[in-house]
Amino acid sequence: MTEHPTSHDRRQAAASATASGAAMPEDAHGAVPDPRTGLGQGPGPAATSEPDPDHRPRPAGHEAEPHRPGPPAASADAQRPTPPVAAQPSGVGTPGADASALAARGGERLRYVGAATRRIARGIDLDEIVLGLCRATVPTFADAILVYLRDPLPVGDERPVDPVMLRLRRTDRIPEEADTETRLPLLPSGPDLSPALGGGPAADLCEVRAGGPLAEVLRGVRPVFGDSVAARAALPELLGEGRTVATGNRAILAPLRGRRRVTGAAVFIRRPERPPFERDDLLVAAQLATHTALGVDKAVLYGREVYIADELQRTMLPDSLPQPTGVRLASRYLPAAESARVGGDWYDAIPLPGNRVALVVGDVMGHSMTSAAIMGQLRTTAQTLAGLDLPPQEVLHHLDEQAQRLGTDRMATCMYAVYDPVAHRIVIANAGHPPPLLLHRGGRAEVLRVPPGAPIGVGGVDFEAVELDAPAGATLMLYTDGLVESRIRDVWTGINQLRERLTETARLTGPNPPPLEALCDEVLDMLGPGDRDDDVALLAARFEGIAPSDVAYWFLDPKAQTAGQARRLARRALTRWDLEELTDPVELLVSEVVTNAVRYAERPITLRLLRTDVLRCEVGDDVPQLPRLRQARPSDEGGRGLYLVNRLARRWGATRLSTGKVVWFELAMPPKAAAHPG
Repeated sequence: MTEHPTSHDRRQAAASATASGAAMPEDAHGAVPDPRTGLGQGPGPAATSEPDPDHRPRPAGHEAEPHRPGPPAASADAQRPTPPVAAQPSGVGTPGADASALAARGGERLRYVGAATRRIARGIDLDEIVLGLCRATVPTFADAILVYLRDPLPVGDERPVDPVMLRLRRTDRIPEEADTETRLPLLPSGPDLSPALGGGPAADLCEVRAGGPLAEVLRGVRPVFGDSVAARAALPELLGEGRTVATGNRAILAPLRGRRRVTGAAVFIRRPERPPFERDDLLVAAQLATHTALGVDKAVLYGREVYIADELQRTMLPDSLPQPTGVRLASRYLPAAESARVGGDWYDAIPLPGNRVALVVGDVMGHSMTSAAIMGQLRTTAQTLAGLDLPPQEVLHHLDEQAQRLGTDRMATCMYAVYDPVAHRIVIANAGHPPPLLLHRGGRAEVLRVPPGAPIGVGGVDFEAVELDAPAGATLMLYTDGLVESRIRDVWTGINQLRERLTETARLTGPNPPPLEALCDEVLDMLGPGDRDDDVALLAARFEGIAPSDVAYWFLDPKAQTAGQARRLARRALTRWDLEELTDPVELLVSEVVTNAVRYAERPITLRLLRTDVLRCEVGDDVPQLPRLRQARPSDEGGRGLYLVNRLARRWGATRLSTGKVVWFELAMPPKAAAHPG
């Protein structure tokens, strides 16, 4: 379109009038403000009233710059055709009325930009950010919008992946359907809505060619009109070959630039019957694009933090619990909130020699990354100490020392218990943790009387251990204070409620104990909405024990005849259990292990056979040095005992105790006895 010979003079006069405080007449479009917002219906405030998209202030009187002959400037505004003066409505030349209209439209525009950016900023993840842009834009600012984001999106200072790919994240238009949450094509659903795109729907994925028209627009950062030279070349590359904005529709192509780089692009489209975009609409589009890009950066960083938090929590807690013979285990963990998924609560079950198992539940103050890191160190320390088979009170003492080495303000509570399925006993030591509950087979739940102790990290405090009965069929519940304490109830009120819940659940199953997994779910159901302020860790242990008839135990004097005596005792036990098939390998391996113990022991040694899902043999002595598997030379007379154990046994190992060590091995049960035991 050829510019009207008087249009430049009118714009120059209007700019001069604006700079001097006089009223600016309506533009040549003759449009009136939209009754909803007035956006795009006429000129808004001066260009300096809105921030420039690339943060470079525009000099005052920019529009009034005198005309220079020659080719037009490369900006989108210069390429925008100017309507003829004859299109102006009547009433031009009333400065007071024009000033009021301009002020009203400018105020509406500013209020819209503020409300739209707030809506975009409310989002946390990518879907919420993009949806906020679409909801803020359609139909107030545009009739349709396409939002493209980089795929994949770079995180922080990561180097972007080449080539740059843009994926269509969402499209929205003025809908006739009630469902606006799903992706809607930019095609009319009724006769009153003309197609927004020509050549078919937009492509889902496009590659930004280096040095291409789309790359130049994205590099320029500024939004451009769809009918500008740059946009006419860039839109087919973005939307897909042969696709562009349909004839009669107006568009704005706005790059989405975050803190460090362009993260995508947005296309705003208006229908022909609606007033076209104006110069100030470029500023509005720039504001929407900038806040969206910053929101995308925020969402990507937040998503990375959530991923790191989930991975950290997953690695800090056990993936699965062991299932040692004589006890069944179940656990639960709940974070404090979706926004604070990492905490300092932990639980663990550690197999010990003699089919015993250590049960641990702890709670580090806070639910932050620091708390999780401290929790991981304490959990690792507890596993190491458990491997030394130290008494529970000694484990807590060393944990207390480790917490003090980590810092003076590193506080934690911990409950450490060791269950012996052969003796049907449990030894418990406490460090400031809520007391455990024991649900008996008959349905009675009781709070175990355990010395409270001081929290880990206080220092200079002795810990006490108590030994209690662990009858078969009973269930021990270890938990953190997040289960029983909240803003609406104190610890002991929550403990009583937990005890009542266990009793009610056991009453439903009658004489049989309730299923362990279902029991954990019932316990967590006592947490109502808004009734959880802290992490929750729960560890449940169902005591089954090992029957005395499946255990054979002897004390043997350390003398030369002991190896033969051990072979005879083992043979008798295998005959009693109808396991004669294992007689030869058991006699050979028992003889080798007992001979090695007799050679160095000064006190009586112990020999124990356990019949469970495997046959386990344990030989204990008072020598703390652990045996080491080595390759014997042809000239050596000894050194082949452990080699035989390693070749014939299913598993074997040695554990250092406070009074010496235990060397053990396991053999698989014969097929006819595999269904045993008993």
